Amino acid sequence: MNNTKWQKPFLSWVWFVATAVICVLLSFVMVPEIPAQGNGQSVLQGTTQIQQNRKYYSIIQNVFNFIQNHYVEEIDPQVIFEGAMSGMFNALEDPYSSFLSESDMKDMNDTTQGNFGGVGLNIIKASSPRPDGKPMWVEVTSPIEDTPGWRAGINPGDFITEINGTPTETITMDEVLSLLRGTPGEDVKLMIRRGEKMEFPITITRAIIEVPTAKYAMIGDTGYLKLLTFTPMTASRARDAVNEFKTKNFKSLILDLRNNYGGLLNSAVDVCSLFLDGGLVVRTRSRIPSENNDFNAKRGNLVPADIPVIVLINRGSASASEIVAGALKDRGRAYLVGEKSFGKGSVQQVYPLEDSGFKITTAHYYTPSDVNINKIGIPPDREVKFPEYTEEDAVKMNELINANKIPEFAGAYPKADAGQVEAFAKTLEKEYHIDLSLLKRMIRNELNRTSFAPVYDLEYDIQLQSALDIIRGGTYPQLMKNYKTLKTLQEEAEVKLPLAS
Repeated sequence: MNNTKWQKPFLSWVWFVATAVICVLLSFVMVPEIPAQGNGQSVLQGTTQIQQNRKYYSIIQNVFNFIQNHYVEEIDPQVIFEGAMSGMFNALEDPYSSFLSESDMKDMNDTTQGNFGGVGLNIIKASSPRPDGKPMWVEVTSPIEDTPGWRAGINPGDFITEINGTPTETITMDEVLSLLRGTPGEDVKLMIRRGEKMEFPITITRAIIEVPTAKYAMIGDTGYLKLLTFTPMTASRARDAVNEFKTKNFKSLILDLRNNYGGLLNSAVDVCSLFLDGGLVVRTRSRIPSENNDFNAKRGNLVPADIPVIVLINRGSASASEIVAGALKDRGRAYLVGEKSFGKGSVQQVYPLEDSGFKITTAHYYTPSDVNINKIGIPPDREVKFPEYTEEDAVKMNELINANKIPEFAGAYPKADAGQVEAFAKTLEKEYHIDLSLLKRMIRNELNRTSFAPVYDLEYDIQLQSALDIIRGGTYPQLMKNYKTLKTLQEEAEVKLPLAS
């Protein structure tokens, strides 16, 4: 008798039975226990869920094995595994949940340690067609300050349509990162899309990205603290800043969270503890009630309660920075100035799988007034926008950018003073008919590319100017008496909506 003929079906049957047993065990481990007093419907639903878990788990195992044994060419099982994992997370249609390959996990570790070659841009990429109809390009949520991407003048909301000639709409986020990151000193060529009509190339030289977390300085008797991201060191650096402000007898404080893409939730809570004497900062809610958490500020705030606090936000303020802005607003501790924030109200956790891993959204967070701002954002108490350009302006700006006149000026006059900037801006205004203040800001940004950026730029920063006007004008106390929580604002917005007929 040929043993091979009966061994294969026998082994397949043993494998199938073993898989089924494992599926049953896993299903009972993963599915929450059904309450003893639950009604018949809930018991039926729980049973159905267990059966579905068994069925699909078994199918996945069988298909994996079938491909291994019957595909026309031998294929590395890791390739199948990574493809299946990527597919599962893509099915969630959540840009913040994804499978992390070995290289992704390495990149994440490098980012945490601040030791990798890159361009310094925080980006996202849609995993399904965008609701606005735009291609699935890479979108810049914020440039990291004092990195090559920031110095290149890339803005939040810009789209990267090509990287080294490769269209970004046709590649995965993993491929995007592999193109942007790499050996320091090498150039990366990007095609940037800004608005509806502006499109221009930018060449960026990779550098070692060591992400700073805080900058601070005094503006008269006002302490100015800019947080760039939330890391394990952020609260400590912010504490150092406040202690220095105290030695200089500060009378007010401006907390700048613009273009802060977020970071660690615990770090955001610790920063809030500098301003709040205990009490709720943020609440996270999961599918599983036992995993819901309240995060409270520590007692003993470092910033005295009688110190006016203004928080600056814009559309690049996301996640952890929105937790801070939302908590200080809802608790009546700060006045918000700027533009509506990005709107990322979800919490992610990273889980390792040997050398790879995955990042998954595990909860939504809610501000102290019980509002989730996901895909909505936080509105400022006082909206201050930089000058917006028309379609005609966009065409002219596109001509100006491609003419390379501003970089040529910055190269010829790297230490240009305010008078030189003003004179050059007026020359460009006559030629291109673009708003003078916008031109001056573009020139200043270009000049800052070749030097360490100042902590603040009061001459051109109209949002910072507005915050200082509130403090110096003495209107802060009255404004805070009339403040509204995010919950109140949300309810008022719902009342204003027209009724459906």
